[in-house]
Amino acid sequence: MPTDYYSALGVRQDATAEEIKRAYRKLARDLHPDVNPEPDAQERFREVSRAYEVLSDPQKRQIVDLGGDPYGNGNAAGAGFSNFGGLGDIMDAFFGGSTGASRGPRTRVRQGADALIRLDLDLAEAAFGTTEEITVDTAIRCDLCSGAGTAPGTHPATCETCHGRGEVQSVQRSFLGQVMTSRVCPTCGGLGSVIPEPCSKCGGDGRVRSRRTVGVKIPAGVEDGMRIRLTGQGEVGPGGGPPGDLYVEISERPHDIFTRQGEDLHCRVTLPMTAAALGTSLTLKTLDSEEEIVIPAGSQSGTVQRLRARGVPRLRGTGRGDLHVHIEVLTPTKLDEEQELLLRQLAAARGEERPSSTRAVGGSLFSRMRDAFNGR
Repeated sequence: MPTDYYSALGVRQDATAEEIKRAYRKLARDLHPDVNPEPDAQERFREVSRAYEVLSDPQKRQIVDLGGDPYGNGNAAGAGFSNFGGLGDIMDAFFGGSTGASRGPRTRVRQGADALIRLDLDLAEAAFGTTEEITVDTAIRCDLCSGAGTAPGTHPATCETCHGRGEVQSVQRSFLGQVMTSRVCPTCGGLGSVIPEPCSKCGGDGRVRSRRTVGVKIPAGVEDGMRIRLTGQGEVGPGGGPPGDLYVEISERPHDIFTRQGEDLHCRVTLPMTAAALGTSLTLKTLDSEEEIVIPAGSQSGTVQRLRARGVPRLRGTGRGDLHVHIEVLTPTKLDEEQELLLRQLAAARGEERPSSTRAVGGSLFSRMRDAFNGR
């Protein structure tokens, strides 16, 4: 009389493959000899393992559903684990793996990869935003086969090596008995099907290379190294699968006058010694306007004037950064006789012909505190 494999696992005859697998995992955990010391646990474990081996194989399950027994009368009984589905079933039961159980074929249609392109921008373009047209060379869906990879009027065929399973199995004997291992089918690469007549344009890949133009809007305030994502503008996947994303990486060109630190801009203004001493005014051209800067009399090298809200707009907020103008006083290196005479007269009038004292730059903390209290 055929063995009732469904009752051994406690499932209905119309149970799905997933329900059979869940039932087997639960029973295998409860009945494994290393876990359950009961005298009949080992025999029950063999029975459950044999039932799962039969019902997880579509061909063997079909024999059972037709009233037969794939092992015949008593032919399945044996010593140890001789009828256990293999080491993969143990791993599947305890760790959720699928070494021995069939994983099924991989899909031919897969997600495409992301693409990356660099875009060079001037400082003003990065600061205030712009719209650019960029040329990208990526994979697109083949228009001849619509991504199927097959020649017109043909279709993929079931792989004759694995019969559509996407993997091939082999059985070896070990100290556990018969160990079943699975590996990717070498003929179809795990797809379960082959393309007898590939598309003449894409060669069966379902995609071709193409150069196209994409518009990208650059928001105001972007910085060097930032990336802008264009969803769905990347590589089309194998088999005409959905495309990945296109990332546009910003590369900011150096500016002749301004340097950027986040939202703030910095520039350097060089003044003659006389202009710094007497004071002056000058016109500075910013990124988007002209500003009048007043230099107070007696300005020193290293003085910084800040022009509020004349920097870069904030990328994720309102307002703008500041523009920092660094003053550098230029000391003349060549003087004619008249200029030298005038400077000597000025030095004499100010009593600066010979400096009366010198002081080291920096000094100890105590000396700096003493100078501060003495007003020096």
